[in-house]
Amino acid sequence: MAEKLKEIIESMIFISVEPLTPEKMKEVLQDVPEQDVAQAVQDLVGAYAASEGAIRIIQTAGGYVFSTKPEFDPYVRRLLQIERKSKLSHQALETLSAIAYHQPVTLPEISAIRVCDSTYALHSLLEKKLIKIVGRKEAPGRPLLYRTTDKFLVYFGLNSLEDLPKEEELKKLMEEENA
Repeated sequence: MAEKLKEIIESMIFISVEPLTPEKMKEVLQDVPEQDVAQAVQDLVGAYAASEGAIRIIQTAGGYVFSTKPEFDPYVRRLLQIERKSKLSHQALETLSAIAYHQPVTLPEISAIRVCDSTYALHSLLEKKLIKIVGRKEAPGRPLLYRTTDKFLVYFGLNSLEDLPKEEELKKLMEEENA
């Protein structure tokens, strides 16, 4: 198996419906040392990046997927008749930001952060599957708790929530924008 490890991982990424996580790879490749799997993945990512082909392997939502290189995006979209990502309203973006940075969070907490009612934006984000309900808070009324989904990570091109800009970065961006 070791001599075909890269090809095995390549086929698993190719056939996987969702981003193929290192955990899922370990589950399938039980007899292969973790560092060998990690090295094979990095070799594959590097080989696709260095090739002149139109395909690459990217890391998103904690796993790996095949993707076309950015310069071919307009043609792929035309072929598949894909519209641009539906834009989120200002209210939805504010609500999504409150959830991403404070999760798990309740509707009253979101509304307090935004200083306005967030019910409509919350429903919109649930429909788009960018957030999900993860339970109830142990508080009076037992309000629902919300958190972001893997689709949120994919939508914004993040590998994990750790990739979100930090508060200092956001302040600096806001200062630059206002200048």
